[in-house]
Amino acid sequence: MNSEHEDIDRFLLAQLRSGKSEVFDFIFRKYYKTLTIQAIRYVHDQDSAQSLVQDCFIKLWEKRNKLNNLEDLYSYLFFMVRNRCIDHLREQKRRQQAPVFNPSEFQGCATEENIDANDLSSHLWNAVAKLPERCRKAFEFSRIEGLSYSEIGAAMGITPKAVEALISRSLRLLRENLVKFLGMIIF
Repeated sequence: MNSEHEDIDRFLLAQLRSGKSEVFDFIFRKYYKTLTIQAIRYVHDQDSAQSLVQDCFIKLWEKRNKLNNLEDLYSYLFFMVRNRCIDHLREQKRRQQAPVFNPSEFQGCATEENIDANDLSSHLWNAVAKLPERCRKAFEFSRIEGLSYSEIGAAMGITPKAVEALISRSLRLLRENLVKFLGMIIF
């Protein structure tokens, strides 16, 4: 990187840290197209790529006060977009692998006591309703509405990791509840 480019980046970062929105607009216009092209190489979808790059710029604006040691703005944005694309691809893969909750799938189940499928469905819904509120919300968003962890996190105002923990807890509680009901593990 040449000295002039470093000086410009330092100036832009100083102005950005001071909250100058016109500098943020300049940075956005300067790097948006290049970063979107980079994102398309990862996700192979222009709409998703644009959305991911916009997410990164939003994060840049939100973290502008914490960029004290940053010197190379483009490299920072490049790696931010790359990491966001990788996270997006992982979320897509997880969403494709995560089964959508559908109680009708269990209607063919029977135990030694020949539990009626309606009893099972009813017990399953009661078990979901008894989950702690945040667990229930996260579970419903994930398994009923089919949202990704990041979408759930945005809706609930928490991180995707926190969503993952809530869903894991929900599944554990449902397993425990249904094992008692069925006398066997169905998940």
